[in-house]
Amino acid sequence: MKDRIILRFSDVIHSESGSGLLLMVTAVLAMILANTPLSGYYDLIITTPVHIRIGPLEIAKPLLLWVNDGLMASFFFLVGLELKREILIGELSDISKVTLPALGALGGMVVPSLIYIGINYQDPIALRGWAIPAATDIAFALGILSLLGSRVPISLKVLLTSLAVFDDIGAIIIIALFYTENISLAALIVAAVCICILFYMNRRGQENFSMYVFVGSIMWVALLKSGVHATLAGILLAIFIPMRSRTDPDLSPLMEIEHDLHSAVNFFVLPIFAFCNSGITLANTSLDFFSQGVPMGIALGLFFGKQAGIFTFIGLAILLKVSAMPKGMTWGSLYGMATLCGIGFTMSLFIGSLAFDQTSSLTVFDQRLGIILGSLVSGLVGFLILKKILPASSI
Repeated sequence: MKDRIILRFSDVIHSESGSGLLLMVTAVLAMILANTPLSGYYDLIITTPVHIRIGPLEIAKPLLLWVNDGLMASFFFLVGLELKREILIGELSDISKVTLPALGALGGMVVPSLIYIGINYQDPIALRGWAIPAATDIAFALGILSLLGSRVPISLKVLLTSLAVFDDIGAIIIIALFYTENISLAALIVAAVCICILFYMNRRGQENFSMYVFVGSIMWVALLKSGVHATLAGILLAIFIPMRSRTDPDLSPLMEIEHDLHSAVNFFVLPIFAFCNSGITLANTSLDFFSQGVPMGIALGLFFGKQAGIFTFIGLAILLKVSAMPKGMTWGSLYGMATLCGIGFTMSLFIGSLAFDQTSSLTVFDQRLGIILGSLVSGLVGFLILKKILPASSI
């Protein structure tokens, strides 16, 4: 009995669904703390100043930004490892399996962004958040799917996961192109030197991960000071991690690191991020807040935009015979999956933190309110659709 419990716990730890459920718990906990007499302690935690100084080099940020700029770099490093593996040996290595998720991700980014822009086009400050509803939180989505058990066809999970991969690629490109400012040429030169060193290490077959971490840490600081968002250092570092070992062709340094990092990121980094970014104070809240451009654009973009964009783009590809409907899926299950993709929680919160000045409490409140509302409704409606559509037995 004890061994069975340990085995079950191990399965949960290594599953995306377990991570999604934990994210829900930490987000709710943050909401509770922010709306009770303990709110002062919650604010004290996330605003605690943390300073690191080595000679003239100083990094001084509140704890919230250390989480968003620092801890989240490890999340993007894991995303980079997963993308590299998928491109080399995974789903993205077969061009025939790329079309549907690529088109779905494109539609799922374009349509929500257009809805947000259409609502906020007269407000130049609000327009900075146009990319917030373009993101999908795969951990949350798979967490909802896990509630349906064996009723969910494997093809649906594969399509959802592949779509999220392209969604992550889109988010990375958006962050790199649209959320960088005040560029420092000197810092960029240091980052470029780090990239050259990483390239040399990769070509020489260096497999000592600590060496990559050392150079990657210097690159992270350089990007932090350059104006380019520091979390992109995680993606750049992942590119140079060797896929195959030169000493043992059966070993994969990349896959070993990915496996070791998976639990730490999903069950430590992301829950901390969710806890620090979800504490919305609801005191004196009225329905007027929901009619403001920022939360309305995000909520409508996530709920209506995501499902419309993904379902339309994938549906047209199937009807035009560009690609076939995945085996075991129906139009109903495709629509339910598209609706579920409106859960933008983690990545939406992250992009929102870049889009708006975090010292502006009203703007932060507005964007988080829209993200939580849109994600909540998308998750609930998507779950109900799939529960109604999917057969009682596994496919």
